Amino acid sequence: MSMRDVLRAAAVAVGLVAVAGSGSVAAHDFWLQPRAFWTAPGQATVVGLLIGHGAERERWSANLDRVLLFRSVSAAGVVDHRAVFRNRRSQEDHVVALATPGAHVLLFASGHAQSELPGARFTEYLKEEGLTPALNLRTRNRTMQRPGRELYSRRAKALVQVGPPGRLPQAHVTRPSGLTLEIVPEANPYQAPAGAPLPVRVFFEGRPLPGALVKLRDINADAEPVRTVRTDAAGRALFRNPDGGQWQLNVVWTKPLAGHPWAEFDTTFSSLTFGFPAPRARSSVRPQAQ
Repeated sequence: MSMRDVLRAAAVAVGLVAVAGSGSVAAHDFWLQPRAFWTAPGQATVVGLLIGHGAERERWSANLDRVLLFRSVSAAGVVDHRAVFRNRRSQEDHVVALATPGAHVLLFASGHAQSELPGARFTEYLKEEGLTPALNLRTRNRTMQRPGRELYSRRAKALVQVGPPGRLPQAHVTRPSGLTLEIVPEANPYQAPAGAPLPVRVFFEGRPLPGALVKLRDINADAEPVRTVRTDAAGRALFRNPDGGQWQLNVVWTKPLAGHPWAEFDTTFSSLTFGFPAPRARSSVRPQAQ
């Protein structure tokens, strides 16, 4: 059974959480925020679950029963960290220990919740997130004035470097992890020099996703994206590797639900976070403009 099948089955088991009227919250991006993106082997790593941007940023306050997956992937294999959520409130940070030197990919997935927005607000949200297929479908069906009802869930990844980055390939960083929607860097940002091209690919249900809007944000000044790129026919978007700081890439995608009793779309929010301990040497190579 694939990871997507496992998540789908777990979502059914957990059930849906009704959040009618809270679409503005549902539309906010969610991400994993390690207290330090670079740590020593075996050192406790504190990870927060955050949602929103700028003045609206807050800790994720959903019931932790909605957490379907929380694990780390390294060159040594996969470690399940979901137990850190037991007997904890969602507003607290969560502690994991990463022992193997090298890059670790933290993976998170939540079950579905439901939201509903008035027609005009739903249209604004579809435009803001670049969800043109849903926008075009509502236009063709002449349902733009109807409330927008959707199921939504969250996927998130964070890159944590344990010890120095070294030069050995870290294939688990640059290949898909099997999440429903995910951003996959084609170069490890911790091994690439500052200013070098940083291409990423977006995968939805295991396939490259064209036409998705990928946003890059400076986590410490995240009211507005630093750069926004729509994926090409191969699901690729090109950015430049930062020279320091903490960064978030996020993307949203949705698909229609035919005959569903209380939702017309199934929407997934996904993010990738990474950060650097100090400014680094820059590369003279610049990515082509898009």
